[in-house]
Amino acid sequence: MREIDIAQVSDTVCSLFRSACCEIGDDVLSQLRRNLETEESPFGRAVLQQLLDNDRLAAEKQMPICQDTGMAVIFMEIGQDVHFTGGDVNAAIEDGVRRAYRDGCFRASVLTPLERVNTKDNTPAIVHMKLVPGEQVRITAAPKGFGSENMSRLWMLTPSQGVEGVKEAIVETVRLAGGNPCPPVVVGVGIGGTAECAMLMAKHSLTRECGEPSSDPMLAEMERELLARINDLGIGPQGLGGRTTALAVHIEQMHTHIAGLPVAVNMQCHAARHKSAVI
Repeated sequence: MREIDIAQVSDTVCSLFRSACCEIGDDVLSQLRRNLETEESPFGRAVLQQLLDNDRLAAEKQMPICQDTGMAVIFMEIGQDVHFTGGDVNAAIEDGVRRAYRDGCFRASVLTPLERVNTKDNTPAIVHMKLVPGEQVRITAAPKGFGSENMSRLWMLTPSQGVEGVKEAIVETVRLAGGNPCPPVVVGVGIGGTAECAMLMAKHSLTRECGEPSSDPMLAEMERELLARINDLGIGPQGLGGRTTALAVHIEQMHTHIAGLPVAVNMQCHAARHKSAVI
């Protein structure tokens, strides 16, 4: 049994969100640069160059990539041989988020849904915990802005709609979103499970390195096909036209019920912010 003090969890969460909100990943930067070379639209090229300039300045000045520093989404893989000491691990996570958004001068966007009363510190966070073998804890911070989150969609298809129905649902979600999610986007997809499981898979897929293909050959081929079809929509960077509507499509799947075919699409803007650490 390995003991981990909750203070280490809090400090790690704080550090990850400070970094994620200001430093775009090399995976995204490489995709932006590649598309800048191939984009045919002058407006599209201008937008992609502006995004690259913005991301460079944000990292240099340690300022947010975007004014919407999002809701704090956290994925935690907790080794079953870990014992947290020193207090409540959930409180430690909230403390880490609170300090990150306060010390980084990030926008506090979290409020009660109906009364619309702001909590003023961007808590509570959205936390997904999974128990895994071992004695380590892997924490992934994924701040999620709502320009893209609002364009997400759940489709409860019938089995008879099959693979083609799944593909149509994904492309249609992007088409209906248009320029609202600040393209170029990363399209996260969850297929199977139940309604809530599909949505969680779609969200989790966005923590993959941008453009990294699925380890499942069938899904990897579907990702390639869907990326081409989405970029043929002509929405383009920031919705101004062009071929760079999406940087990547990421798909996860799991078994589902014989009567169902859930398909969830979680949209992400180009600032596919995610940082991970292991303690």
